[in-house]
Amino acid sequence: MNYTEVFEHYEREMKLFLSYMKDREYAKDTQQAYLHDIKHFLNSLEGKSITEVTDIDVMYYLTQVRESGAGARYRNRCQSAIRLFYRVMIRFKLANTNPAMDIEKAKVEKNRQPTYLQKPILDACLNGIEGRYKIRDVTIIALMAYAGLRVSEIVKLNVSDFDMENSSIGVLGKGNKWRYIPLPAELNKLLQMYLEERMSPRSSKDNAFFVSQFRRRISKRMVQTIAEKTFETMTEQFPQLSGQSLSAHKLRHSFATELLRNGADLRAVQELLGHEDISTTQIYTHVLDETKERAMNKIRPAIPLLFSPKP
Repeated sequence: MNYTEVFEHYEREMKLFLSYMKDREYAKDTQQAYLHDIKHFLNSLEGKSITEVTDIDVMYYLTQVRESGAGARYRNRCQSAIRLFYRVMIRFKLANTNPAMDIEKAKVEKNRQPTYLQKPILDACLNGIEGRYKIRDVTIIALMAYAGLRVSEIVKLNVSDFDMENSSIGVLGKGNKWRYIPLPAELNKLLQMYLEERMSPRSSKDNAFFVSQFRRRISKRMVQTIAEKTFETMTEQFPQLSGQSLSAHKLRHSFATELLRNGADLRAVQELLGHEDISTTQIYTHVLDETKERAMNKIRPAIPLLFSPKP
């Protein structure tokens, strides 16, 4: 079955699932991700009724997800999507049991250190950006690398979120929660420079900060493409980056790492990144370990001579 056939065959179930997520105010990114996962899962059923699905079917599917090269986190997201899907189906009497409920989640490495880019490389990558929309693209990369914005937050950013006088921006993050980020003077000037040449959106009601060449709010895919092109240029200049997994999110990791290296408090980093739980921010504690080691290496204890030298 192709995905059009999947939607036609399971139209009632998919519409109900999406309506439920909208009604419960799931984040748009979560809605899209779960809907994507459920489309793939339903496609694997090859037309079988959702009431015929067993835990073995779900287990086989999740195994296929892992064997296709996906990591444990993505596999667990698929399982969460299937669990929620069946919870909704049971709630509205379209199914009787949840075949994903008792399947164990895959183990995720909890202390995995995030990869990041050193500041000299970040600085160089901004200087390597060229093209017709250079100022816009530099501003996008700079906000991710030096203010920690997510791709989705770049997309949502409005002109009214930028407080030029107080040199700060309001960011609408995950869970529709706002945070306010003070901007360095250089970033403030860059944002002002971009606004001077920003194209007006096609719709007068659209207050989008970043506008595409089609005069619409910039898309997530476009932001990711800008980051990918930037990394391609950077890899040519820094061959040691070749083979590394580089993505827009690495810029956010680099921002957090730089903050901690410059002595920022972990709680302050949590606020600036928009993490709901500080345990999420603690993946960056490897930087604090480096800082502590450097600090201890500066200590020169005056240890007395406790033993007389042998004659």
